[in-house]
Amino acid sequence: MRSVRTPRALLLPLVLLAGGCGIRATEVVEAGEPATVQVAPAGELSTVLYFTSSSAATRLMPVVRYTAPSGEGSGAGTYGEEPPAGAVRALDMLFAGPTRAERDAGLRSELPTHRVERSIELSAQGVRVTLDIPVTQLSEPARQQLFCTAAQARTADRAEVVTVTGTDGVIGPARCSV
Repeated sequence: MRSVRTPRALLLPLVLLAGGCGIRATEVVEAGEPATVQVAPAGELSTVLYFTSSSAATRLMPVVRYTAPSGEGSGAGTYGEEPPAGAVRALDMLFAGPTRAERDAGLRSELPTHRVERSIELSAQGVRVTLDIPVTQLSEPARQQLFCTAAQARTADRAEVVTVTGTDGVIGPARCSV
């Protein structure tokens, strides 16, 4: 008896030929910057802080922190408006630095980590922050931490212009670079 090997023998070259299908290998295609994501806090019970990445000090990373509800605002207000407690609380948390879990995830702060007297207000010129520390010698990442956190906490809009006044002068007005 004759075996059926001839059709199988023809099948292998056909499979190999069909596998090519005219698709050619290509080089890696550059597609630009990595995707970005918009981080939104959960209403008045949370706020967004900005810390630097330990892998790249100039790269700001948003962190959502939950805050305890508070009935009172604090700090200076304009137009008869008291700033929300969340804005002042956001600055307090920013100066306290990253939590242990955030540090373990590679986040750090360029700002001094101690209690700072502060006020925050919204004016026709944007967000104004007043601190009881020197600010003119802060690094650019530290400045951006302040600008982004203050703008986001005060107006929920990182595009808001922020001016920071310290004991040695003023930085800004500037916008969040993120």
